[in-house]
Amino acid sequence: MSDDLLIIDENDRYGRMRLISWWRQEKLLASKVLVVGAGALGNEVIKNLALLGVGHLFIIDYDTIEATNLTRSVLYRSSDAGRAKAERAAAAARAMNPDVKVRALNGNVITDLGLGVFSVVAVVIGCLDNREARLWINRQCWKVTKPWVDGAIQEISGTCKVFVPPGNACYECGMSERDYQLINLRYSCPLLKREDVAEGKVPTAPTISSIIGGLQVQEALKLLHGHAVKAGAAMVFNGEGNNFYTSNLQRKEECLSHETYSAIEDVAVGSDSTAEQLFAAAKSAKNAALILDRELLVDVTCPTCRVHHEVMKAVAKLTYKDGLCPKCKNVMQMQRVHRVERGTPLAKRRLGELGVPPFDIVKVAVGHEVRWLRLAGDRGAVMAFSGLPPEAPKRRTKTKARR
Repeated sequence: MSDDLLIIDENDRYGRMRLISWWRQEKLLASKVLVVGAGALGNEVIKNLALLGVGHLFIIDYDTIEATNLTRSVLYRSSDAGRAKAERAAAAARAMNPDVKVRALNGNVITDLGLGVFSVVAVVIGCLDNREARLWINRQCWKVTKPWVDGAIQEISGTCKVFVPPGNACYECGMSERDYQLINLRYSCPLLKREDVAEGKVPTAPTISSIIGGLQVQEALKLLHGHAVKAGAAMVFNGEGNNFYTSNLQRKEECLSHETYSAIEDVAVGSDSTAEQLFAAAKSAKNAALILDRELLVDVTCPTCRVHHEVMKAVAKLTYKDGLCPKCKNVMQMQRVHRVERGTPLAKRRLGELGVPPFDIVKVAVGHEVRWLRLAGDRGAVMAFSGLPPEAPKRRTKTKARR
């Protein structure tokens, strides 16, 4: 048989992709990818990942499907109206490729997704429409040195950015003062999110979702295969003039995102455990303290009306109305904390009550020393992917193809 002949198995769904010389389907089937956002862009990304046979997908989105999503989202149908985007996208991915196992979470990436998830996936793909969530993902990825691919679209134009910590520039390196101002606009003086500052509905066409989503998955594909990517740069496509160019971002050495956790330790506790149980499991000293990444609102008080009630929620989960007195409608005094000392009443509360999501990686400080502890007790529940196990391709019909 000639050396330039290649046997193609027509019953192998990945057969044509295996013709690519560097392709490693087994590597893709073993990979874990986190997709944040299941809107128009997320639909294209999830579709492509499922077609490629990426074996484990983690999808998070807090929104539900509306009629306006149907013109730009390939995975949704009219019957899906009112249902959670993450769950319907996961179901569509499973139906598209039974080899793919999917874990869907209907929640907010900032308050509901633990850093432990970031630490175990190979790549994170952001399909978002707001700067605050992008900034959070960027900082999370930098903490555990995971690459992430950001996508943004508007009308018929868009950008794709690849970030590979700890080298090169990151998303925050490219942020301007205006970006920070727009993030701060969403909060009132007491740092409660104002629900009346509506997030802009970005006008987009389905064509640009396909273009940018395809670029994002292609860059992720390179990362999964260990190929070189142009990190710390933005690939910009202008659909009006069909112009495509790449712009390098300047790295800022003092950037706040450039924090990397070293020597992460697993502890056999979960978010249902108390802070005291965390300290005990980690064998921490008596003067240990839990440092919260998400500021906690403990309680609110109106000194005029003498109204007082406990809140115990992350500030990011609350609205402006939550901070108003039900009687006089004035802003109440708020007790906010970002540190829980061992031996205090708050230390007796469950970590979930303190705003710590399942499978998070938390900071415990003893003096000037810091330890990073992963809540391994939550691993099984959080990483419970569902789907059929991949089957070996059946080899029946063989066709000769010339390279």
